[in-house]
Amino acid sequence: MPIRIESSFAFSLERETDVLLQFEAAAIPEQRVLSTRTRLSPAIHEARVGAQDDIGERIWIRANGLFEVEYEAEVEIMRDVSDVAACGALHPHQLPGEAVEYLFDSRYCPSDRFQTFVEDEFGNTSGGARIAAIRDWIASNFTYTPGSSGPQTTALDSFVERRGICRDYAHTMIVMARASTIPARYVACYAPGVDPQDFHAVAEVFLADPKMEGGGSWQLVDATGMADPAETVKIGIGRDAADVSFLTTFGMSDFKRSSVSVTRVDQE
Repeated sequence: MPIRIESSFAFSLERETDVLLQFEAAAIPEQRVLSTRTRLSPAIHEARVGAQDDIGERIWIRANGLFEVEYEAEVEIMRDVSDVAACGALHPHQLPGEAVEYLFDSRYCPSDRFQTFVEDEFGNTSGGARIAAIRDWIASNFTYTPGSSGPQTTALDSFVERRGICRDYAHTMIVMARASTIPARYVACYAPGVDPQDFHAVAEVFLADPKMEGGGSWQLVDATGMADPAETVKIGIGRDAADVSFLTTFGMSDFKRSSVSVTRVDQE
């Protein structure tokens, strides 16, 4: 069924500043954008550029003063969802080029720090079975706590605190997958089950595809349990949150407000 999205946010800039936005549903084979409307405040400069791995678009803005964004869309999901636990492992040499960079450490995900832990905790598992075990461990050991983390919080910080928001759950999922030699990336998304509703984040891992002999595919994993992969609308992907923030300012800014509503069309 189609997913309806309504989101808006506003921020203020002290002087002419460059801003990078990424908040629209990506037009990709696994999801079809049925309708869309984006309204932006007048800007000194505006340009669209491709986002990471050509999933979605970013919008460059140069502006001054109060800037407002309003976005509406309906998106139909056509994703082939597999049971993650049933997906096998791929050896590193079997990975396609697109997946290799997601084995490496990134700003918020120091996977080398987790290798001993994942072997001690999940050493009797591999592939999708390990991913499912990691997901369940995070769900059982973390507490979802709005306001408990900030822009500088890493997966290691979240692991120590055992609490966080979707961003922190996704980073912890990613860092443990990479420590297990399983490619993992960060997905900014919308999903109707998120509570409280907001821009959401999940992990995506590359595993052997049971439907594809000798091949692999990306599978969404949400340790918060709020986003159903069959109803998740991708905005964009990256190594971690730094690559796919809905708002990145290259100068001083004051964030004013945001609102997100994501519903199934048949529930309206």
